[in-house]
Amino acid sequence: MIQKYLRQMNSRKWILSKLYCIIVAVLILSIILFIYTYNQSEAIRFVKKMKVGWNLGNSLDVHKTGIRNGDPKMYETFWGNPVTTKEIIDEIKSSGFNTIRIPVTWYEHMDEEGIIDSNWMDRVQEVVDYVIDNDMYAIINIHHDPWFIPTYENQKNVKKILCSTWKQIAQKFKDYDNHLIFEAMNEPRLIDTEFEWNAGTKEARKVLNYLNESFVETIRSAPNQNKKRYLMIAPYCNSSDQEALEDFILPNDKRIIVSIHEYVPYEFVMKKDGTRMWSKENTKDIDEVMNNLYDYFISKRIPVIISEFGAVNKNNLKARLEWVKYYVTAAKEKNIMYIWWDEGSSKDKKGRYELFDRHHLKWEYPQIVQILVQ
Repeated sequence: MIQKYLRQMNSRKWILSKLYCIIVAVLILSIILFIYTYNQSEAIRFVKKMKVGWNLGNSLDVHKTGIRNGDPKMYETFWGNPVTTKEIIDEIKSSGFNTIRIPVTWYEHMDEEGIIDSNWMDRVQEVVDYVIDNDMYAIINIHHDPWFIPTYENQKNVKKILCSTWKQIAQKFKDYDNHLIFEAMNEPRLIDTEFEWNAGTKEARKVLNYLNESFVETIRSAPNQNKKRYLMIAPYCNSSDQEALEDFILPNDKRIIVSIHEYVPYEFVMKKDGTRMWSKENTKDIDEVMNNLYDYFISKRIPVIISEFGAVNKNNLKARLEWVKYYVTAAKEKNIMYIWWDEGSSKDKKGRYELFDRHHLKWEYPQIVQILVQ
């Protein structure tokens, strides 16, 4: 009887010791998770919710039509894409994407006083609503407008147009919550100069810091949801070059996201007559980009979105698959979100970066899509 009692006591002690170990392990894991979460800023956690994105390129960003304040859908189809429909956006959503960047050009939709045509503004809103209604995140920007040249000579005029444009946009979307993000300018740079596609000049980088600050002040001064909306700003030409990043000054605001465009390595992903081949022995450029973005921003709890990237189709699907898998894995490891550039196509000509055929609602390269959204 005594032996049976002792056996029961030992059994209970064993169970209690195991239960104690489990409780301690859970507490340790909880502490580790808390520290990890705490070390990530609210903004980085927000960007994680955006998951992976797709660009509605060459639609609302059409420009150089020579027509002012015309039918909105005329511009949208001017480069060959069909009118954007909810069915297009639904298909993007159902394939696993959670964010759609909507590039928008505004200057052909303004009067001489800089007032945006209400029909154009309504059409932008309609497309944004397609996205928001799917519980996705939408990004709108100022894309191909030619006036934001960052020089001292232009600085005053650029600020005036930039702030006026964003003030009107902010008013239109004042009641939209954080599923709508504003991106100040697309690839602000010294167009048609030797400094266009590099880190720019000291002057240009300084002016751009001033314009980014002006953009943030304009949105924060706008009513309602704009007080706490997430905003995206870019260094010179959305570059991740060290020279551009060293001079890049972020406004003092907790809801800022850095926007980067990175097509690397250039010979493979962009150059028409460049190489069709890529392998894991050629990762230097990608690694350098991700390390720069981590060191300058992520490690300091500042979120980053690579808002444009991709590799042109050179009838080299196998190489593209290997490249995109390495690229997005490297980005994920650094907590960097990414958005594929898709310019769509006309009925007669396929887009170089096109993944989704908007005319027939089908994916051209589902294998690439699977890697992007996995």
